[in-house]
Amino acid sequence: MPPYFCAIHLFSYFAPISLLPLSMNKIIWLSICVLSYAAAYAQNGQQQEADKGEFSGNFQTNNQFYQRDDRIGANTTQYLREKSSTEAWLFLNYKIKGFNFQFRYDVFNNSPLFNPQEAYSDQGIGLWQISKEIDKLHLTAGYFYDQFGSGMTFRAYEDRNIGIDFSIYGVKAEYLVSDDFRLKFFTGKQKFRFSLREPIIRGASIEKGFQLSENLKTETGVSVINRTIDQATMNAITSTINSYPLEERFVPKFNVYAFQLYNTLYYKNLSVTLEYNQKTPEAVMNISNRLISSGGDIYHASVSYSTSGFGLNAQYKRINRFLLRTSPLDIAPIPNNGPINYLPSITRQNTYRLLARYNAVVQELGENAAQLELTLKPNKKTQININTSGVVNLQGVKWDKAEVKWDTTTRLFRELYIDGLYKFSKSFKMLMGIQFIGYNQEIFEAKPNAPWVEVVTPFGEFTYRINEKRSVRFEWQWMNTDGDLGSFVNGLLEYNVAPHWSFSVGDLLNYSPGSINKPAAGEAFELIHYYNLFAAYTYKTTRFSAGYLKQPQGVNCTGGVCRVEPAFSGLRVGLTTNF
Repeated sequence: MPPYFCAIHLFSYFAPISLLPLSMNKIIWLSICVLSYAAAYAQNGQQQEADKGEFSGNFQTNNQFYQRDDRIGANTTQYLREKSSTEAWLFLNYKIKGFNFQFRYDVFNNSPLFNPQEAYSDQGIGLWQISKEIDKLHLTAGYFYDQFGSGMTFRAYEDRNIGIDFSIYGVKAEYLVSDDFRLKFFTGKQKFRFSLREPIIRGASIEKGFQLSENLKTETGVSVINRTIDQATMNAITSTINSYPLEERFVPKFNVYAFQLYNTLYYKNLSVTLEYNQKTPEAVMNISNRLISSGGDIYHASVSYSTSGFGLNAQYKRINRFLLRTSPLDIAPIPNNGPINYLPSITRQNTYRLLARYNAVVQELGENAAQLELTLKPNKKTQININTSGVVNLQGVKWDKAEVKWDTTTRLFRELYIDGLYKFSKSFKMLMGIQFIGYNQEIFEAKPNAPWVEVVTPFGEFTYRINEKRSVRFEWQWMNTDGDLGSFVNGLLEYNVAPHWSFSVGDLLNYSPGSINKPAAGEAFELIHYYNLFAAYTYKTTRFSAGYLKQPQGVNCTGGVCRVEPAFSGLRVGLTTNF
């Protein structure tokens, strides 16, 4: 399709131009024309090299085939009816003369991503964006991702592996005054699957760096976010409030404002960050799922220091009723609850299968959390990591009395993690460690009257490089607990042939019952195996993977975002490629 034909057709098709969501036909026409225009430039051999632009993209698909297993609870709708599911994303990007065109097509067939208990099917334009650089000004229209500072007042981001896509549909302007002075502004609506949430979100931020001396500098940021509720949502909020007794009713507000102020000070190898976030009063849902009028705030501080052979990081965060969503009625589990911001957990993000089983999900209504991490390298062959963290509710720390309270009424999470890595040679290294966990399953997994879970997990990993292309890795964990599903042992053997092949085989064995799967009187406990067979092939920028596995129910965390997921049993096949 010639570019000039697109221009004529689109002029008549889209006028007058609007920032409201386009119909599917219009978006498809726009995408075809943009890509046709890009292709025309890219294929014109008479154009100078600088005029051809740059075309790139990627594709990802995840496919699951379900095998029912009632013993582990793998019996959601996909196991009973659909039997398989697919998610796929095709992303295209074209840059030319300061313009950047982006397009993404999403497919969900019987997908459990948005709700593990349901099968969701739909497909369409998941993202389109046009941006332009004009000297120091960067303009964006369409869907975009961004964040202010740490993201605790605003973060629009994507994590497709757990169904998250909180992009903003609107316009954004960013002005780079200098290398260390940046201004941002945006306005729009939050994406919800293939539609939009109606409340309007807008925000502005200023970030400035100051070089105070040769060894001393500071970076300061301030931002403000405003969310305006639409009339239909306000009607639903008002109706809910009017159903309460008179003494519990209040007048809800259309607008809420959130403010963020942070400063990071750098002195040689030391950095200190202080951050404060405040939210104006609005209707929020309390722990009893009843609307109340409340503001909120967050205090966050961190200290980092590193030198030869030693590293230290310490953090503290206090959250008080900092729920910031498109609507206070959006209380469904993530990714369906429409958060405008991102509240990261400051506890350790573990990667081993059993060490990552119990995670501290951030409590928006209130928590006090602290973490201390030490890294020691006494020599080139040895490294020791020590991490400890603790989380209590708001009543667990009383600053006016300098008191920390840890008991059954305040405790939420506790972890002590220690590991040691030793390199015997260039070919062989060993990692050994132990983890101690205390976990409030009643709060984190919303299981009424669930007992406090105490866990001890020793673990290890051995890696041996046979030659420049071949290597073997073995990992194991042994989790001991009387709570939840009881004790597990996990082992995995991995064989790699660079640069193409990777194979692994593993077994997670539930060898002892816990508090919720004890056998009936007179019956023996049935050992349950969670097998894991995996293979991957990589060719240039393309990777194929396939795995047969069983996975117990629990909290799954990716990038600090956690959600409760049901058990899984079946086959997973994936493909990713870049071009």
